[in-house]
Amino acid sequence: MPEQQPKRPSPDGSDELGRSDELGPERPRRLRPSGGYPVAYYKAYARWIEHSDPAVVANTLLCLIHQANYLLDQQISALERDFVQDGGYSEQLAAARIAERQKQQQRHAAPAPVCPRCGKTMALRTTRKGERAGSQFWGCSGYPECKGTRSLEGSGGSDRSDRSNRGQP
Repeated sequence: MPEQQPKRPSPDGSDELGRSDELGPERPRRLRPSGGYPVAYYKAYARWIEHSDPAVVANTLLCLIHQANYLLDQQISALERDFVQDGGYSEQLAAARIAERQKQQQRHAAPAPVCPRCGKTMALRTTRKGERAGSQFWGCSGYPECKGTRSLEGSGGSDRSDRSNRGQP
């Protein structure tokens, strides 16, 4: 890493920012706007920042600091309102993910079939017990009054109440 050379003061005794090492009545001739800020912002306050009376300069800087604090408070208040109203980033991301999944399911999923017994729409259900535990089937949304079922592929309807006569083929 190259070694940095000491900065040389300008002929009037000030550094590259126009600052003087001495605190006496000797003041820099002109303050320069800091890097990154448009000159127009600096020019709006240059009359007071470059004033010969140090009290005017101090009051100007205090006013600018006060304005910056006020604007930051307003921005924080707006962000808090948005957070309470719309939720945080994680909540918005989760809501968007859920909405996208629902859109994809609606595109890919066929409409629910109609119950062969009562005509109500059927709901997708999962078998909990028995040999077929974990497999899905269409069950009537009117259950337990109606026990109509249909296989997931949609082939033919069946009625569990008809299965109660196990002795018949």
